[in-house]
Amino acid sequence: MRARDKAAVSALRATLAALDNAEAVSVGEAELRGLALEQSPVGVGVTEAARRELSERNVADVVRAEAAERLKVAAQLTAPAHADRAARLRAEAAVLLRFLDGPDAA
Repeated sequence: MRARDKAAVSALRATLAALDNAEAVSVGEAELRGLALEQSPVGVGVTEAARRELSERNVADVVRAEAAERLKVAAQLTAPAHADRAARLRAEAAVLLRFLDGPDAA
């Protein structure tokens, strides 16, 4: 596998996880306390929560934030010993930014 593909896979996996986290609904304090055992809901799926649906703009914001974080960390890695890590982070950011620019930008 080429190094470029590794950067793309790494960036896409992390960004998909960030999007999954962005879709999560917050749990209220009352829900954390729970119920007495006899009041607990029973059955398949009764404890499932609906996921938040992200708009296209929300998705773009998450992708942009992931790219910005990689560029920020790469800029902080100034020691020569970290040159490979900084280059990989910049490559990952480039992959993400290409998705924001659209398919015609590649």
